[in-house]
Amino acid sequence: MMMTDNKHGWNGVLLTDEPMSRHTSWRVGGAADYFYQPLDIDDLAIFLRESDPSLPLTWLGLGSNLLVRDGGIRGIVIHILSGMKNISLLEETLVRVEVGVPSARVARFCANSNLSGAEFLAGIPGLFGGALTMNAGAFGDETWQIVDSVEMMDRHGKRIQRSVDDFSVDYRSVHGPKNEWFVSANIRLKPGRSTESKSRVRDLLEKRNESQPVGTANAGSVFKNPPGDFAARLIDSCGLKGSRKGSAVVSGKHANFIINTGGCSAADIESLIQHVQKTVADKTGVELQTEVHIIGEAVND
Repeated sequence: MMMTDNKHGWNGVLLTDEPMSRHTSWRVGGAADYFYQPLDIDDLAIFLRESDPSLPLTWLGLGSNLLVRDGGIRGIVIHILSGMKNISLLEETLVRVEVGVPSARVARFCANSNLSGAEFLAGIPGLFGGALTMNAGAFGDETWQIVDSVEMMDRHGKRIQRSVDDFSVDYRSVHGPKNEWFVSANIRLKPGRSTESKSRVRDLLEKRNESQPVGTANAGSVFKNPPGDFAARLIDSCGLKGSRKGSAVVSGKHANFIINTGGCSAADIESLIQHVQKTVADKTGVELQTEVHIIGEAVND
């Protein structure tokens, strides 16, 4: 249901009771109470200033690396995919990227601009905002290695410039000021050669397509790699490829992926995640931590 009687200052699209299964790469998830698609950063600022400050916010990009439970999400979901897609060259080696830009597009833009160091982003599914939020990485490199500064927005729509020193960054983990969210970042790269960077981007995309179940309903890597090992190796060594709960199946191509083979529920996926964790812990002593974020309410909550 869309709220069309807009007597406010914002101009984006506000939906109510919006099924999250339409917006997540696992194609599961209950409804969000409110679902806002801003036109751009300025429009989002207006919307946040005029929205009920008691309603919690959830930020959503492509919906990869995310499991939304079947009971849905209370409060407001901000869908950055619809706006905030600008990317521009500020200086010779400094690029401004808004959070709605796909990570692979960032890699291509930098390569076309004769800049080196962002090629690995081609291997990261989802938007640059998600990569910022979790310090996403691929092929040995991580997002925050190239971050120079970031722009945040608080619950009241105020835009705040912050330095890297304002954050604690680790493997697949970023902690910063509370109740602020990323809206853009400046990334610092090195001069390079476009032909070499483009070639590397193509090679990384091919490598990703060969090793991962691209084209299926999945959310990317489910578990973080434990120190000195790989989650996929551990899962495979425990004979878990092909394991299933309902329509959720551990991929036979890459053991750290879980696929919705059709008609899956979020509960099926979460149950399979827990089964993999328990089996690996029982057989190897390693407790796998999830890389995907699990949010929302279960249907029996």
